[in-house]
Amino acid sequence: MADDAKRRRMMVDTQIRPADVTKFPIIAAMLKVPREAFLPSDRAAAAYISENVPLTQDRVLLEPRTFAKMLDMLSITGEMLVLDIGCGYGYSAAVIAQIAEAVVAVESDDSLADEAETLLSEHHADNVVLHRGPLTDGAPEHGPYDAILVEGAVEDVPDTLLAQLKDGGRIACLFQEGRLGVVRIGYKLDGHVSWRFGFNAGAPVLPGFEKHTSFAL
Repeated sequence: MADDAKRRRMMVDTQIRPADVTKFPIIAAMLKVPREAFLPSDRAAAAYISENVPLTQDRVLLEPRTFAKMLDMLSITGEMLVLDIGCGYGYSAAVIAQIAEAVVAVESDDSLADEAETLLSEHHADNVVLHRGPLTDGAPEHGPYDAILVEGAVEDVPDTLLAQLKDGGRIACLFQEGRLGVVRIGYKLDGHVSWRFGFNAGAPVLPGFEKHTSFAL
């Protein structure tokens, strides 16, 4: 346990702070939540590397820098309700739960959802609601949300998800554009979401978030 605490401190000191993430609640949450506990046992040793860690064929735990910078840009505070899309084993939801008032974590993969349910309970993330269903559907019955975080790359963001964001709210997405990945923050004002560039990052495209192209003869 002491070694894992040292690894968390090193992660923060070498990956998070140098990425200009300085908000104390984010730093404190990432020092507290044991990242290694929210991974398959055979991948726990890779918990603190500066890379995405595979969970399934098309799902990853986002690298610490990417995750922390997305949280930083969302400016989550203690009175906010946050929608976490694609929570995997629950790490992201556990971290956000330390910062926000409440989290609704959406997971479409039953095996991942089972693990997340167990781990979030074990780590006393009592302000997290786990919602099972398609990631693109979100969880409208619990919304609207002050902030939405999408845990993987997207080519397109469905209107059904954007509709769950409160006016004045923010959404963080990693857009896959060709071979590049770009994190953008969407700001919703008067029912319209405008996107601003954040930083470059990479991850697999989440199931359901592929761009649908139509072919014309």
